[in-house]
Amino acid sequence: MQDWNAAIAYACTLPGVTMASYYGSPVPKHNGKALIAPGREPDSFVLMIGQDEKAVLIDTDPNSFWETDHYRGWPAVLVRYGSAAGERIEALIARRWWDVAKKTERAAFGPRP
Repeated sequence: MQDWNAAIAYACTLPGVTMASYYGSPVPKHNGKALIAPGREPDSFVLMIGQDEKAVLIDTDPNSFWETDHYRGWPAVLVRYGSAAGERIEALIARRWWDVAKKTERAAFGPRP
């Protein structure tokens, strides 16, 4: 993801994703849940993700995934624009979609990315 527009473009390719307000900013949502959001830091966006996965991402690829005190303790990780982990980031956005999808949507989509 080179920038916020690229992150939005990818997220919006997932089934049923729409743009809606999240803390005053338009973000890609599915079933009323945000997939990603603009970060407070100019070089990153926020990916909603579980705490356990967040810790693994930060430990295994700190050049791509990180957090500030603002996000510490929250189920979200910062993702740096221009990261070499593009395919991994897309898979994580798709995983977030899958996690908030309905059972029928999951069945149509396939296994969890």
